Amino acid sequence: MIQVDISNIWGEVSLTDLLSIEAELSAAHMAVTCGDAVPAWLELPDRAPTAEHMRMLAVAHRIRENSDILVVVADEEAQAGIRGVIELLQGPDRNLRRSKGDPVILWAGSDLSSVSWNQLTRLLEGKDFSICVLSGPELRTETAVAFRSLRWMLERRYGTAQAKLRICAAADAERGALRQMAQENGWECFTLPADVNEGCAVLSPGWLLPLAVAGLDTMALLRGAKKAKAELELRSFENPLWLYTAARCLMARRSRGPELLASYEPGFAGLGAWHRQLFRKPVSFFAQLPGMDPLLNTGIPGSFETLIRFAPPVRRTVIWEDVKDLEGLNHLAGQHLDQLEERTALDAMAAHADLGIPVISIDCGRADEEQLGELLWFLELGSALCAKLA
Repeated sequence: MIQVDISNIWGEVSLTDLLSIEAELSAAHMAVTCGDAVPAWLELPDRAPTAEHMRMLAVAHRIRENSDILVVVADEEAQAGIRGVIELLQGPDRNLRRSKGDPVILWAGSDLSSVSWNQLTRLLEGKDFSICVLSGPELRTETAVAFRSLRWMLERRYGTAQAKLRICAAADAERGALRQMAQENGWECFTLPADVNEGCAVLSPGWLLPLAVAGLDTMALLRGAKKAKAELELRSFENPLWLYTAARCLMARRSRGPELLASYEPGFAGLGAWHRQLFRKPVSFFAQLPGMDPLLNTGIPGSFETLIRFAPPVRRTVIWEDVKDLEGLNHLAGQHLDQLEERTALDAMAAHADLGIPVISIDCGRADEEQLGELLWFLELGSALCAKLA
């Protein structure tokens, strides 16, 4: 289970403050999960595996067999959660040395840059590729232009009939141009549940398709989310989500901001962007904590920090001894890299606290599909609770 440590904010928030928001937080939790208009994304983990999810896995298997590249066509909001999951679990450089059976994942549809388009088309030259387009009812101009151009490339290369087999979509069940196009052309099309915005769609079948093509275990993601859904129903401050939500809201009510979102994992940058979308608050993301120090020393008045932490991987790295020791690092010899990271993180937290920056620490466990499913759910539900308390 995800753990939240708020011990570094007690100089800013008291136990009395925390208890004063308990009834309000309970009402917000009830309104989100049991109200008259329960968000459709709350039901996504409980539905798996649906027939649509199994169809998605079949399409993903076909793409893995016949394509060197999958191009995900979507706006920035729709891309963020998917890119974040792939980059955290497989690394920002996961596309190196990929081919059929394990395709490269490329992105389009979030801008109108000619430079980006030319780079994409060069990467597609001589490669078998498929397209997955993701959109709500409103197909944005950037996404529509990229999708039209990529369809044209597919039809030129494979012919109209074969091109249709290399296009799949996720769209609103009834509304919008993308749903109509999919029906008229016979593309594989998955449903974006009604009233689910693109930021909260990451656990829906269409949004899971790129993850399955990347070789990730989508069922494990859904299991993690389902587990978190059950555990985070606890209505007390023993619930780590309540601690995080209460701490964020109390900071906001004290005019603390912006929130500085930090992690030592470079692969977390994508999920950092997704976090900003969910919470709709001024958030700055820094991949490396030491890089924050000059900014904090020069002054970000009234800010607070959320530190996202992960347990070390199964394969740990040893720091070796060197005979000459010109760098002066032999005192670290024999230790694991994650031990050095742990001490550095604790030192950074203490230094930031000394600068008057309250720090909320979220321990997410080891980064795998099931644990990441828990984190996705934690942040989605947390954003909903914060919105109610705003």
